[in-house]
Amino acid sequence: MTTATPAKPAASAVPSAYATLTRATFLASVRDRTTVFFTFAFPLVFLVVFGLLFRGQNVDGGLPYINYVAPGVLSWGVGNAALFGPAFALMHWRRDDILRLIWRTPTPLPTVLGSRFVVAVGVGLSQAVLFTAVALLPFFGLHLDGSWPLALPLLVFGVAAFLSMGLVVGSLADTPEAVAAIANCVMVPMAFLSGAFYPADLLPGWIRTASWVLPLRYLDDGLTDVLAGRASFGSLALDCGGLAAFTVVFGLIAARIFRWSNRT
Repeated sequence: MTTATPAKPAASAVPSAYATLTRATFLASVRDRTTVFFTFAFPLVFLVVFGLLFRGQNVDGGLPYINYVAPGVLSWGVGNAALFGPAFALMHWRRDDILRLIWRTPTPLPTVLGSRFVVAVGVGLSQAVLFTAVALLPFFGLHLDGSWPLALPLLVFGVAAFLSMGLVVGSLADTPEAVAAIANCVMVPMAFLSGAFYPADLLPGWIRTASWVLPLRYLDDGLTDVLAGRASFGSLALDCGGLAAFTVVFGLIAARIFRWSNRT
């Protein structure tokens, strides 16, 4: 007597599921007006406000202030979107038992998370294009150096780091209010301590030193150097390496505290 073995999913099942999930995640993001506003318009308000307040002022040896505030606000906006999106999604999936359904299907969880990562990278690149286009307007006067393509790996590593943080937040929180509270407690102080809203060179020395334990400092530092035309391979590798280290650390924490359902 022979026993039947479960059929393995077709070779194209995972790629098909990945494409479907990526498309669904993208559509869910663009259809939610609140998400679109807080992803693109809200951070852009900070760029405009700070750009107006410090228009024409220079810091750090004559570098225009806009060369600090544009990459700083961009870093914060990218990090904010990459953290909040996965955190809210993971909380809702667990609360509504969607994760349990995923667990029972042939689609592995890494495929689900991979689709969200691709969408998060796309959102981050779109934010970068929008922010840079506004900052390049003559009224603000951002000077873009020819080394700007070096910002692309920084954005990818930055998205990965903050997405892994979002997985931690989403694993800890059981309600939308808890997600918002935890995420804001993380992102708002980090924005000021990392130099995203205020040049890090003007912060007290001990704060500048302590800020290197924050992932936003690496993303902000790298983008600032790239847009100012002073990035080197060594500094870029350090910033990307720091972001990769945060990705690993928070990824391991998220894997340790991950729950398939609130009932378990």
